[in-house]
Amino acid sequence: MTIKPSSSRNKIKINIVTPAPVGSLHGNRITAQRWDRFLKKLGYSSRITESWAQGDTDLLIALHAYRSHDSILRFKQKYPHKPVILMMTGTDLYRDIKQHPEVLISMQLADKIVLLQSAAMEIIPKALQKKVHVIYQSVKAISRKPLLKRCFLVSVIGHLRPEKDPFCTARCLAELPSESVIRVQHLGKAMSPDMRQMAIRYQAKLPRYEWLDEVSHAQALQRLARSHLMVITSLMEGGAHVVSEAIAIGVPVVASDIPGNRGLLGESYSAYFPVGDEKALAALLHRAETEPRFYRSLEKQIHARQSLIKPAFEMRSIQSLVNSVLLSTGITHQKV
Repeated sequence: MTIKPSSSRNKIKINIVTPAPVGSLHGNRITAQRWDRFLKKLGYSSRITESWAQGDTDLLIALHAYRSHDSILRFKQKYPHKPVILMMTGTDLYRDIKQHPEVLISMQLADKIVLLQSAAMEIIPKALQKKVHVIYQSVKAISRKPLLKRCFLVSVIGHLRPEKDPFCTARCLAELPSESVIRVQHLGKAMSPDMRQMAIRYQAKLPRYEWLDEVSHAQALQRLARSHLMVITSLMEGGAHVVSEAIAIGVPVVASDIPGNRGLLGESYSAYFPVGDEKALAALLHRAETEPRFYRSLEKQIHARQSLIKPAFEMRSIQSLVNSVLLSTGITHQKV
């Protein structure tokens, strides 16, 4: 059975909570905005807030088990029979679950738990795994741009914070042979004064490295589309949206060997390197630059993942999840 929300004032009201503020380019905000668009297309009344605003809400969708814990708790205290969908983030899964009991409490309170990639299932306690749905983040594909011939352009995209190991790619440049034509463009906001100073120092020291600071999402996609390769060096990820964007465009990825990347790129993907190992990263970059057969194999593997991140597939997955949680709690569009 599929619930078809009413077009009247009795639409089912959904509140999406994300701690990422309005205007932020954090992945959590981008995910919330994409789900908001899908839910509105499906006929629901949806809005995004940084915390639950106490208004009339039929379904709460919360991003971040730890940082949205207060919203989940308050909502369940006021509406114990109304559903909560919890979307787990990378810091939830690979850091906070071990340090903060609020993460597990949020998971227990939630009616459904969403993971952004399949490898994260191993983190979920067995008693809670029956609640889990894996929904891959989709990207509206843009065309790949003509590649530069004078250099081998590598993009690093992500805000500069410790969880991203943001300067691993900069560190690896010293390991490249002098004849390499690799150039690195690093896009992302420095999240502390120390990170800003480090980026400035690396840019001054390394001719191959350029830090472009924060740019708009559209600009980041255009730059990614012109890249030969994208690198993600994170220590932890729930399922990085920028990896999905690279897949959608068809840009090969070199990725740190963590579950969040394996869950998106696949267990057999050929370009993982040990976390923090700049020598291994440099070797993969040089191989991609100089071995056409290896580079084409990465392109082929990326293209094979594209069916997972199509918008229509994600919207159907969201519709199925929302339908199931509303039906299980007895909420339909015929509200009293």
